[in-house]
Amino acid sequence: MIDIVDEAPVHVGAREALLDLSFGEERFTKTSERLREGRLPVFAFAALDESGKLVGTVRLWSVADRNGFQSLLLGPLAVDPACRGSKVGDRLMRHALNQAALHGHGSVILVGDLPYYARFGFEAGLLDDVSLPGPVAYERFLAVEFAPGHVAGLDGVLSAAGLMDLAAPAATSEDLFAVSKLA
Repeated sequence: MIDIVDEAPVHVGAREALLDLSFGEERFTKTSERLREGRLPVFAFAALDESGKLVGTVRLWSVADRNGFQSLLLGPLAVDPACRGSKVGDRLMRHALNQAALHGHGSVILVGDLPYYARFGFEAGLLDDVSLPGPVAYERFLAVEFAPGHVAGLDGVLSAAGLMDLAAPAATSEDLFAVSKLA
């Protein structure tokens, strides 16, 4: 049995180990990571197995366009390789999207594989007037709307929004634009 819970401080080490296992060190070089650095997620969920071991994670972050219009950026989503195929990722995604919708967020965006994320309502081609502050494979730039027309209201380059993580080291302007991999 898998439980989906709000991420707690006790999960941080296991979450980071799972993300390292799933994405490697290059995860820190992605454009999406630039939008997460130094911020607190709006939502953070952990999937725990019956022993309490963290076997999955997903987080959502606040981003805003040049006019301050906001959306949520989902990611990363990771599942322990031993649990793949048992719908842990599906449960995490559905829980995260349900919480976003229940709390009144108009849309969620991400950079990912359409064949996987389409089952959750994500579509390509909705973000033609939006860009990220670094290289992105725009055919992988996906969105799902909870409020009709919400994504159409986004315009320009997205930037990090939301609460600062006061425990995180301060990023320099060089850090913010030193992106070498696609999101």
